[in-house]
Amino acid sequence: MRGVMMYGPGDVRVEERADATIVEPTDAVIRLAASCICGSDLWPYRGAEPLSVTPQPMGHEYVGVVTEIGADVKNVKVGDFVVGSFVASDNTCEICEAGYQSRCIHNVMMGSVGTQAEYARIPLADGTLVATPGQPDADLLPSLLAASDVLGTGWFGAVAAEAGPGKTIAIVGDGAVGLSAVLAAKHLGAERIIVFSRHADRQELARRFGATDIIEERGDDGAAKVKELTGGYGAHGTVEAVGTQESMWQAIHSTRAGGYVGYVGVSHGVKLDGLDLFFTGVHLHGGPAPVRRFLPELIQLIWDRTIDPGQVFDLTLPLEGAAEGYRAMDERRATKVLLTL
Repeated sequence: MRGVMMYGPGDVRVEERADATIVEPTDAVIRLAASCICGSDLWPYRGAEPLSVTPQPMGHEYVGVVTEIGADVKNVKVGDFVVGSFVASDNTCEICEAGYQSRCIHNVMMGSVGTQAEYARIPLADGTLVATPGQPDADLLPSLLAASDVLGTGWFGAVAAEAGPGKTIAIVGDGAVGLSAVLAAKHLGAERIIVFSRHADRQELARRFGATDIIEERGDDGAAKVKELTGGYGAHGTVEAVGTQESMWQAIHSTRAGGYVGYVGVSHGVKLDGLDLFFTGVHLHGGPAPVRRFLPELIQLIWDRTIDPGQVFDLTLPLEGAAEGYRAMDERRATKVLLTL
């Protein structure tokens, strides 16, 4: 089968890989209908983090049709169209039952499998995959694919930031996750949604998703602007969707005392001074999003066409064009790239 492999920084190739097969009786194999490139894929592409193996199969977001199931799989069947999380989980352990499937004691990171490919093996299929109500129309594929990671991650960020009626929510980061957090905050009833962004196209989509205010300043200047817009208090909650030192403190300083910071950006080089944090008086909650917790609700919202998160994809390429997709995202010519199969 054809799949994307990364050999090193800036070196992405589409080549023949071993076919996806059943390894464990809890596995399923799916034929991908679509995959995509994640912002987190850019960390190794830019040399900011090492590859786990060389070459490394790439991709952890996926939708498709089940073609084979292991002997112990009961919840999905061959022919089902399914959406899965970027983390495979059993969905039965105590951690999963508490709603934190991404930290399941048996979790498997789908990045180790690689879903930018024609087929993929899905570990722990019963706990990971959710079947759609039927075979989706083509126009729903982008939104269902977004649910596999960025929508669920943005949703978790908004939930962790306590988005709800009467609340002011700030979003640090205007990538696909940050934009998804805008959509989530709006759906959860936030009254005011402030987005940090310097890109006109992303600002436009943020407003379509429900943003009420745009701030172009960053760091302490950006946080001061939030305070100015909120009568000196700061946001009730802030979603941090970048993962850098500056973005984390920007989120914390944008949040009022007693408020909530939902951090879902993959942290790189973030260090928090204990005394500074102590005097902010904010709640911090986040980490790898438990996408599986939200998938049934998100799939139904998409199926009913209540939300359209697929708008975060602004470049579509065939799988063979993956290298150009990585370049486009790295150079900020694209927010998120969808790969067709």
